[in-house]
Amino acid sequence: MNEIRKDETEIRPRYICCHPNAKGTGCTLEFELHPAHDRVEGSVFVTFAGQKTVGSYENGRKIMPTFDWENRITVRLTINEVAEMLEIFRGYHEKMGEGNGLFHRTAKANTIITLEHRLEPVPGYLFGVSRKTVEGDLKRLCVLLSMKEALVLSESLSGALLYMAFGIPKVMLRTVQEDRSAEMPPAMQRSLKDVA
Repeated sequence: MNEIRKDETEIRPRYICCHPNAKGTGCTLEFELHPAHDRVEGSVFVTFAGQKTVGSYENGRKIMPTFDWENRITVRLTINEVAEMLEIFRGYHEKMGEGNGLFHRTAKANTIITLEHRLEPVPGYLFGVSRKTVEGDLKRLCVLLSMKEALVLSESLSGALLYMAFGIPKVMLRTVQEDRSAEMPPAMQRSLKDVA
């Protein structure tokens, strides 16, 4: 019924924070929710992409800045790591990971994810990632989230925790006989008629 055809692909909704600048040193973020399923805990994937080109105007037409998606950095945040982000957004702590960030190690690289509340030069939340490959290549990307972006992100991540923990409820099919047995008792039906 809801099978994907060969010419179709699944698209997950994403929350995007895009921060290009005139120097070409900006960054964009994508947050993508992966709900729990079977016995697998849900997660949020965060992708950082550095700015590739600066926006401009050409012949009266605006040319948008572009981002380097080929050299993006993607991290998977667990339910506890998302909860730790919410602690920062809600003011319980100023920095994630007791000031050291969250450390992720894979066979190919070591990654540190940071989030900290900032007041200067403007109020916001500095969210960044630093990845060092086994070959020694180091890449750092960060975004200063505005207070509005932080509020949207905080509320979104708070709501996402439900799906990360329990997944998406599925409609259960049952037979007609089971459906009839689930009807309201006669006494309840009479009391509802009295109210109407």
